[in-house]
Amino acid sequence: MNIVGKRNWYFAFSLLIIIPGVISLFLWGLNLSIDFTGGSEMTFTYPQNVNEQMISNVKTTFADEKIQIISLQETSTQITVRTKAITENQDSVILKNIQIASPQVKQDQFETIGPVIGSEITVNALYAILIASLLIVLYIAWAFRGVRKPMSSWRFGVCAIIALLHDALVVVGIFSLLGHFFGVEVDSLFVTALLTVIGFSVHDTIVVFDRIRENLRRNLTGAFPQVVNDSILQTLVRSLNTSLTALLVLFTLLIFGGESIRWFIVAMLIGIASGTYSSIFNASQLLVVWQEWVDKSQNRSFANR
Repeated sequence: MNIVGKRNWYFAFSLLIIIPGVISLFLWGLNLSIDFTGGSEMTFTYPQNVNEQMISNVKTTFADEKIQIISLQETSTQITVRTKAITENQDSVILKNIQIASPQVKQDQFETIGPVIGSEITVNALYAILIASLLIVLYIAWAFRGVRKPMSSWRFGVCAIIALLHDALVVVGIFSLLGHFFGVEVDSLFVTALLTVIGFSVHDTIVVFDRIRENLRRNLTGAFPQVVNDSILQTLVRSLNTSLTALLVLFTLLIFGGESIRWFIVAMLIGIASGTYSSIFNASQLLVVWQEWVDKSQNRSFANR
C-alpha cells in the first residue's frame, strides 16, 4: 500500500470535514451552556409526551414572573429552560405555577452558575488546551532529539500539534453544527472530552513517529517517504485495533449510558475516530511534505551558488 503517495487525497478529505465546521464556527459559534455563560437551567419532566399546550404554559409562567427565557428545548417527556441567573425561591414559585396546569410535572434539575464563574471556566479551559499543546511539543521535541539528520526533532512536535489541531477542529466544528441545527450545548464535560481526544491523538501519533525513528536508524540510505510508508504499514493494525476497542466501549456507553453523558460520549467517538485518521494519514504525511520542501529549498540554494 502506497499511503504516502496518496497524501494529497487524505489532506483533501480532512479539509472536506473541517471546512463546514470552521464556517459554522465563524457564523454561529458554539452553543455554550450555562457552565460558560452563567445563568440558570431547569428541566421539567412530564408523565406523558410534551405537547404545544405544555410548552405554552411554561412560557407563560416565566413571562408572568418577568423572567426572560434564553433557550427552551423539549424532548419526548422533558422541557429544559435556560434563563439568566435566578434564585431558588423564584424557581419554587415557577414550579408551583407550572404544576397548576400540569400537577404531575416534576423538576429533575435546577442549576445556577454566576457569570463570573462562567467566564473563569471559559478562560481556564482555553489555558488548559494551550498549555497541554505547548507541553506536548516540548516533550516530543525532547523525546525525538536523537533522530537521524537532516530531520529535526522539532518537526515531529509541530506535525503532532497540527494533527492535534485537526482533531480538535473536527470535534469543535461538528459540535458547532449540532448546536446550531439541533440545539446541542457545549458544557464543561465537552472540555474534558476535548482534552482526552488531544491526549489520545498525540498518543497514537507518537506510536507511528517512534516507528519512523527506529526505521530511520536501521535504514540509513533509504528514501524518507519510503521509510515513512513502511512505518505506517507496520503500525497500522496496532493503531486500528487500539482505536476499535476504545470505540466499542464508547458505543456501549452511548447506548446504555445516561442522558447526562450522551454528548460527552459523542465528542469522544468523533475525536478518537479523527485522531486515528490523523495519526495515520495526516501527521506522518506532513513530515514527508516538510522534508521534501526542505530538500527542494536546499537544491535551489546549491544551484544558485
